Amino acid sequence: MKQRTIKKPVEIVGIGLHKGVPVTMRLEPLGSDMGIVFHRSDEGLSIDLKPENVVNTKMATVLGKDDVVISTIEHLLSAVYAYGIDNLKIIVDNDEVPILDGSSSGYCMLIDEAGIKELDKSKKVMKIKKEVVVEADGKKVSLKPSSHIIYDFAIKFDHPVIGEQQFHFDYSLEEYKEQISRARTFGFLHEVQYLRSIGLAQGGSLENAIVLDDNKILNPEGLRYDDEFVRHKILDAIGDMSLLGYTIVGEYKAFAGSHKLNHLLTKKLLADPKNYEILDLELAKSEDKVFKLAFAKANS
Repeated sequence: MKQRTIKKPVEIVGIGLHKGVPVTMRLEPLGSDMGIVFHRSDEGLSIDLKPENVVNTKMATVLGKDDVVISTIEHLLSAVYAYGIDNLKIIVDNDEVPILDGSSSGYCMLIDEAGIKELDKSKKVMKIKKEVVVEADGKKVSLKPSSHIIYDFAIKFDHPVIGEQQFHFDYSLEEYKEQISRARTFGFLHEVQYLRSIGLAQGGSLENAIVLDDNKILNPEGLRYDDEFVRHKILDAIGDMSLLGYTIVGEYKAFAGSHKLNHLLTKKLLADPKNYEILDLELAKSEDKVFKLAFAKANS
């Protein structure tokens, strides 16, 4: 199996979640072994997608370099990761990625428009060898060995609409598009009001997020899935794990996980080379053949 990029450049204009201003985003193909690279065209600065370039995880995953940032990258990266894209240049003319409808389905459509191109070099993946766990304040995220790509997430909110939810996602591209990509980000009305008071969430609306008051959902169209909230948490986690630079062969599991814990998990995993193995799918050993075939089928 070969590395992937997109066939042709594509461009979209959308609103940034926090500043509420139009952002032009352009996706361009890159060659083998070049990775995912963000570029601020208004600043003339590129930032590689690496855990060490994460500068903030409070409201979103934010990359930064030399006081230049690119925010709210996780939804786009979730789609890029789901399509198995290894090499891509992402160009924006402001400090945010467009929020679109608060899910990753718009990015999936953009990638479908661009098409997928296989490159000359073989694809490499990160196989989890040892369990790695991060816990804080009753919240927990972990990665452990598995021959599949699995995301298992549980949440618990003291809210009548959300309550306790759990979702187990065994990766395939088609299942991602149907079960995960349409799940929107969500927030509570009092949080939105506070964020706006400090100059954030200026672009947030019922068009790009599920908003709840103390008792109900304010969006007139309701939910896309009964458990849309936990599905979006999986969408976020897939985007956050893309910071590792490889598709992960293993099981991600979380209870009340967050961007911050996901970032700490990537750092802890990379801190010890015994935690993982970089596997070349063209040179896969016999014990990895099952995964190789499953991965090829899931991405077909």
